[in-house]
Amino acid sequence: MTKSAQQSGEDQVKAFIQKLDHPLKDTVEKLRQIILQTDKTIGEQVKWNSPAFWYTGKMKPFDPKEYKRDIVVFNLHKKEYILLVFPTGATINDTTGLLEGNYTDGRRVMKITGKKDAEVKAEGLKRLIKAWLNFVDR
Repeated sequence: MTKSAQQSGEDQVKAFIQKLDHPLKDTVEKLRQIILQTDKTIGEQVKWNSPAFWYTGKMKPFDPKEYKRDIVVFNLHKKEYILLVFPTGATINDTTGLLEGNYTDGRRVMKITGKKDAEVKAEGLKRLIKAWLNFVDR
């Protein structure tokens, strides 16, 4: 078993952020706090080499390749912004207008350009996550 496999999801994400070399590192932490404060059923882990947030509650059985537990995953490949990737974002009734893209696999993204942008979009992000949680097949 690897060291990261022994760590809790929270410890994995904290260690990831601590080691992160990214100009928007403080924004990553701000977004993490916003997401985790949205609902107590949200867990965190490092998935796809980035912080990822998922639904921890009970769900009806499904094919794991459908990513039905995954709420949002950070994409930190660009230095000038952070992409929040919602793997099943097409299922969300986005009344905020914050989700972008029309990907055939059903994902949608939200772009965050810095800490101030994260603060401005925080309530919309929370509404998107709550809409996603209302869609969960329990």
